[in-house]
Amino acid sequence: MSEITLTRLPLFPLSSVLFPGGLIGLRIFESRYLDMVKERLRVNEGFGIVANVSEQAHALIGTEAIIIDFSTLEDGLLGLKCRGHRRFRVHQTKAQADGLLVGEVEWLAPEPALPVRAQHATLQALMREMLRQEAVSNELDIDPDQASDLSFGLASILPLEILEAQHLLEIRDPEERLERLMHWVQQHADGLEPA
Repeated sequence: MSEITLTRLPLFPLSSVLFPGGLIGLRIFESRYLDMVKERLRVNEGFGIVANVSEQAHALIGTEAIIIDFSTLEDGLLGLKCRGHRRFRVHQTKAQADGLLVGEVEWLAPEPALPVRAQHATLQALMREMLRQEAVSNELDIDPDQASDLSFGLASILPLEILEAQHLLEIRDPEERLERLMHWVQQHADGLEPA
């Protein structure tokens, strides 16, 4: 059995899930996170976003966030725009003196580039329709013809509950993720009609 390679990664617990290829905006005001952002920009590396799944705990599967833009917001806070990149599994965490959580993480292997199967064509059509909206096309960096990209893209923009979203992030098979999304879309079809 091959040995697992662990990487130190600063973690940012949030009340939302970031998916590979998805976009997230953050407002940074705590000094520990300001310091983390400076250090991550200096070394040109991302940080980990993990979802708070309860008041006491964060998820053990998260997504690396790559900073693609930053600015000073109207309220004087630092605004970040980050793109979801690789998924990781947290093996252990330790809080630094300033309270910043740092994880020992294992990078999860990228999913294979599989074409979207005919049974998921409805989801593909839904995604293509959504990508016609400028706000969505600016937000997602995906190929709707790839099962993994399609599933992560839909999961990024559908109004999922945090535990549903986290479960989708943890699934390792893009076709299983599309099946779950198909079921969700069928259950919530009325709420997805264009306004």
